[in-house]
Amino acid sequence: MIEGRSIHVKEGGVRLDAALLDAFPTTSRAFVREAVERGDVLVDGRRAAKGLKLRGGETISVKALAEAADNVVQPNGAISFRTVFEDDSLIAVDKPAGLPVQPISRTELTTLMNGVVARHPECQTIGDSPLMAGALHRIDADTSGLVLIARTSAAFDAMRAQFAAQTVEKTYLALVEGCVAAGGTLENDLVHDPTLPFCRMIDADNNRLAMEQRSKLRRLHAVTKFNPIAHVMEENEERTLLEVTIFTGVTHQIRAQLALGRMHIVNDRLYGAFAVENMTGHCLHALGAKFRHPATNEPVDIRTPFPEWARI
Repeated sequence: MIEGRSIHVKEGGVRLDAALLDAFPTTSRAFVREAVERGDVLVDGRRAAKGLKLRGGETISVKALAEAADNVVQPNGAISFRTVFEDDSLIAVDKPAGLPVQPISRTELTTLMNGVVARHPECQTIGDSPLMAGALHRIDADTSGLVLIARTSAAFDAMRAQFAAQTVEKTYLALVEGCVAAGGTLENDLVHDPTLPFCRMIDADNNRLAMEQRSKLRRLHAVTKFNPIAHVMEENEERTLLEVTIFTGVTHQIRAQLALGRMHIVNDRLYGAFAVENMTGHCLHALGAKFRHPATNEPVDIRTPFPEWARI
């Protein structure tokens, strides 16, 4: 953290943010923006916009400016989660629904990884993405269930290799609308819908986009296997509990592919399900995973408890 520093501007014509980046190369454009917006950067004793063009002769005072080394997940012991597996290499936790896996900035304190770092500070510097803090994968904030976290760099590299090779078998539970009589496999390419300001996946081939738009989008191949394991009536509406298996890890894969297969996850309104009164989130749970232990290469099968909506 850069604190209590001042620089004198000799020549004009340079923007404030550029001058700060030149004077403090260990910071970043995003950190400069944050500091300026917080009022931690003053020009001749006054707050200024990051795009201010300097005339020359000014004094820039820096109260606090983060550096790259400060870009880590901050601990928060108030975050609640359940640990379902732990050894010297790995932690497996059961994430509550509604809790994001990782922060989007170092100042965010209300995510799963803030809680993990509070209990396991060694995770803070693990991995190639500083705000993941060793988390090996993500699940949506409203999806509950298993998240795997590495405690060492060696475990992180070994597990990420398995994820990249698509040898980690991930199992989910999904409660869907209607009656699903038999299992099956869904396989297609998904793309991010470029017409929306938020994330929603659509079929790469069957959509309303112009061919020119389609050709510019990154196609992500996804394979989802499903099998009905229970049926239930809820206020005259039939629902089916599915066990879902995936090896790929495309954003919103299960939600999007089940919806494309006309099996909408209960209360997943983003993908066309009916709204359920007094229900927040959707009925999708990361139940477990099978993989090879990163240190011993022995097979590992980790499971989390069923969520309340799946106990039918």
